[in-house]
Amino acid sequence: MGEFTMPSLGTDMDEGTLVEWLVGPGDLIRRGDPVAVIETAKSTIEAECFENGAMGQLLVEPGTTVPVGTPLALIEPAAEERGEPGRVQKAQEEPQVPPAPERPRPAPTTEPAPARMPVPSGVRGRGHVEAGPLIRHLAEQSGVDLAALHGSGPAGRVTRADIERAAAAATTARPSRIRATPLARRRAAELGVDLSAVTGTGRDSAVRAGDVDKAASKHAAAPPPPRRATAAVRASRPSEDQASGMRQAIARLMTRSNRDIPHYYLSTTVDMAAAMDWLHDHNRRSPMSERLLPAALLLKAAALTAREVPELNGFWTDDHFTAGQDVQLSVAVSLRGGGLVAPVLHRADTLELPELMTALKDLVSRARTGRLRGSEVSDATITVTNLGDQGVETVLGVIYPPQVALVGFGRVVDRPCAVDGLLGVRPVVTATLSADHRATDGAVGAHYLTTLDRLLQNPEKL
Repeated sequence: MGEFTMPSLGTDMDEGTLVEWLVGPGDLIRRGDPVAVIETAKSTIEAECFENGAMGQLLVEPGTTVPVGTPLALIEPAAEERGEPGRVQKAQEEPQVPPAPERPRPAPTTEPAPARMPVPSGVRGRGHVEAGPLIRHLAEQSGVDLAALHGSGPAGRVTRADIERAAAAATTARPSRIRATPLARRRAAELGVDLSAVTGTGRDSAVRAGDVDKAASKHAAAPPPPRRATAAVRASRPSEDQASGMRQAIARLMTRSNRDIPHYYLSTTVDMAAAMDWLHDHNRRSPMSERLLPAALLLKAAALTAREVPELNGFWTDDHFTAGQDVQLSVAVSLRGGGLVAPVLHRADTLELPELMTALKDLVSRARTGRLRGSEVSDATITVTNLGDQGVETVLGVIYPPQVALVGFGRVVDRPCAVDGLLGVRPVVTATLSADHRATDGAVGAHYLTTLDRLLQNPEKL
């Protein structure tokens, strides 16, 4: 029998609050399944289980704050592993349908009474769906209506396979993307307007920002019905106490970093002409879903450089440096309610640019709605902070311990510069490196920045 304990979701985390259980006793769980929502001083995280089995006794009630390492629940072997019959079935297992009992032949002189339809044990009244908390959570994430599903599990219980099939069918049947300008989409998100209900007046009936404003004004008098705040909504709009706690946690960690880590700083100006030309050509030839932002090129170059300069990709612990096995690239993300989190792009050096761009958008979106998982905020080997979209040109960051380096990127700007003896205007970006002098010296840092520059001059190889 195993245990699910309060996870450590960062070096600065000493305790956490159990917000919500996503599973119940007896539910089958697999390695990597989210089983609980944990609130830390900095964010709300979906904690994953790293064992296969069945959920046993829940030891901690929601709303309880406990230290890291405290057992939260017991994990038992699944019924199949014990060789016993159990109510927990594998999600992918097809139910065994018992043969229909032989009906007695009706008497020739009387009409048979209409048979009463037995009510399956999994159905508890009209509108009720038999499904565990984990299945309900998966349905919510996938946008699947449980009430419209017919469960294939025992007694009509909805399984993971049912959710996956319904989600795939919904994706196939989803209507084409609504034509709208980028500004209109931003305005719709800000005002809570459903674009599908807006009549577009632009070219080819595309929705424009003015159309969104007009639709919003029509419904301004009717306030939306009150909604129960979920953990994700609370995380996206933290209270003053939560924001204060986050700032205090960040302050403690950054104070420790400046006190314990002897930082040194280097910077260089990278000519982005080749990268931007390649990016514009790529986006011109690609569908909207595969278009890239300059941040994708910068992050991929930073990850590839960390692979080539492994002395900066790892941890300083117990007075020595330990290199990371892979490049786990942490990306600093500012939260709308204040503060920041740094989710991880796992093995970022191996991701193709469109794949990296998709992963980045997903992480940023879920970071700002409090739906990150525990594995996505831990074990980073190097961090990148990009404040170019904020108009900043130079970033001198503070290292996140126990890492030994942080890379900063500013805004891509046009600057006059001399190339091959000729003066011209070219797009450039300032790249900086904050590094731990205990692990490396300036020569290693300079090698990192020159390698980064070289890779960005050949964007087609990223």
